[in-house]
Amino acid sequence: MYRSRVRGCLLGGAIGDALGAPIEFESIARIRDLHGPEGVTGFVHTWRGSTGLITDDTQMTLFTVEGLLRANVRVITRGQAHVPSVIHNAYLRWLDTQNHKAPPSGDDTFFRTGWLREQTWLYSQRAPGNACMSGLRAPAANPAPLGEAGPINSNSKGCGTVMRSAPFGLIGGDPREVFRLAAECSQFTHGHPTGYLAAGAFAVLIHLLVEGLPLRQAVVDSMKLLAEYPGHEETSRALRAALVLVDEGDPGPEKIETLGGAWVAEEALAIAVYCALVEQPPAPPRGQGMGAYAGFSPFQQALLLAVNHSGDSDSTGAICGNILGVLHGESVLPGEWLVALEGRAAVAELADDFATQMLQGGMVSYSTEWFAKYPGS
Repeated sequence: MYRSRVRGCLLGGAIGDALGAPIEFESIARIRDLHGPEGVTGFVHTWRGSTGLITDDTQMTLFTVEGLLRANVRVITRGQAHVPSVIHNAYLRWLDTQNHKAPPSGDDTFFRTGWLREQTWLYSQRAPGNACMSGLRAPAANPAPLGEAGPINSNSKGCGTVMRSAPFGLIGGDPREVFRLAAECSQFTHGHPTGYLAAGAFAVLIHLLVEGLPLRQAVVDSMKLLAEYPGHEETSRALRAALVLVDEGDPGPEKIETLGGAWVAEEALAIAVYCALVEQPPAPPRGQGMGAYAGFSPFQQALLLAVNHSGDSDSTGAICGNILGVLHGESVLPGEWLVALEGRAAVAELADDFATQMLQGGMVSYSTEWFAKYPGS
């Protein structure tokens, strides 16, 4: 089940990302003009003329996974690892994919090598966030205590923290350590406490779902942990608003937009949580709310709701896909969307490698090929 949850989380997030990418900067009125009264109901052509393309949301999520894998290798081979430093190196490899058109040659720096960096399909700018780019170009700095402004982009709380942080929830262990690691690694690019605390709350939500908690209970418990940290108020308020909105029923784009536009971290998390929760049965009658997507599976209905709004559609789709993918496992992923997803095989391979390492407590039978794929740095 754990392997299925990991696959569901990463592939589900990528599907939501790809669904929302073509309409990320459109209003709901424009979306309906272009795609009909229900908005998008499947993959549509992006600005690049292809369908099923992922964005920086999935790109950075994959490098988070790779960083966690390589940190674990470092622990096994060297006895210890400063995990945030290894994650930062992973994000620098992602930055390479944004600065070059193909894997750059002639750079034999140890931390700049590895399997994921050689995936040529990742070498494409898909509207990467300004804070992510500028933050990773800045000199590395020690994180601030949780609740205080971080040293890099101290006023930035964009959703670029949340959209890449699901993998931290897949590693197991103490939920407070999961929260701390996700929040500290978010400070590489976003220093506003709301930005990085929302990432911590999201990682804990994923962690609790892996542990088998029902979705609503996992949301409530992650909010309780979040409330222990100074600076939590904006994220807590956004999540409470999402829970209230779920209880009102009759979901739709106009209701989503009362939670904000998802350009900032707490709004993106709240919208994704809202859409994931209203996916749960019982479904509304046909013609009302989610009934606009009658004929689709509950997973599909939730993702379509998560992207059809006047906001950051790819990020809310990705986060919602992460949540529902880890909740239900890979069996919930629709085959017609999965087969058209860019990089599907590589995402699945990375998910399987991660699950194998975590299931064996890091004590996998390493080989020369494994070390070449995931150097310990």
